[in-house]
Amino acid sequence: MALDAVVLAGGPPDAVAALEPGAANKAFVRVGGVPLVARTIEGLRASSRIDRIVVVAPPSAAAHPALACASEVRGDGARIIESLRSGMAGFTENAMVVVAASDLPALDAGAVDEFVDAAVARDLDVAYACLERRYHLDRYPEFPHTWARMREGRFCGGGIVALRPAVLPRLSMVLDALGDARKSPLRLAGLFGWDMLARFAVGRLSIADAEARASRLLGARVGAVRCTHAEIALNVDRAADVALVNARFAAAAG
Repeated sequence: MALDAVVLAGGPPDAVAALEPGAANKAFVRVGGVPLVARTIEGLRASSRIDRIVVVAPPSAAAHPALACASEVRGDGARIIESLRSGMAGFTENAMVVVAASDLPALDAGAVDEFVDAAVARDLDVAYACLERRYHLDRYPEFPHTWARMREGRFCGGGIVALRPAVLPRLSMVLDALGDARKSPLRLAGLFGWDMLARFAVGRLSIADAEARASRLLGARVGAVRCTHAEIALNVDRAADVALVNARFAAAAG
């Protein structure tokens, strides 16, 4: 079964975009001579698990050659949840849709296939890709990441999720609540519970417990998909990452 996909390439320019004059945002910055968003689309296209690809981007970039392989380009929103609504508009409410960040320079068929197969097999409403540290260090040791210490090991988030459009209203409410509470430990504890925050702080929170709490918050089946392909989590967050990616792809090309 092939799933539709949404690539989020919206938002204003940032420090990464400043490296390339004229880039609408970092999605359009070239690494190894190819815009990041084009590399992401290429990775999705390489997978037989992906059907239609909708890209959400600033209207000023709608005709950019980097988006030539997208099935459709739609305008972005002021906030990421609004861009997500734009990208998923008109999709079947209960059909799983893959949502990808636009800054995944190494995304390939193996990474996409592994994630989609696991998400579909678990019949989740929201599936979140995560990667254990050892897989990243084996493949891309020069790239820094932020790691969450869980009972099972240290993990980072991947650049892909899968979700059903039916969960968007509740997801929007939860994201708003998290945004309001992000600087208040008391309010965060109200959302997650003191017990969960305490266990996370000392690295004793299990993935299963985190999934259960997220499922209760969203009123949906939420699960972390433990991936083994490091390409799913290699992204470009900072200007310094561009040089690292250029060096990696230049080395690969040589």
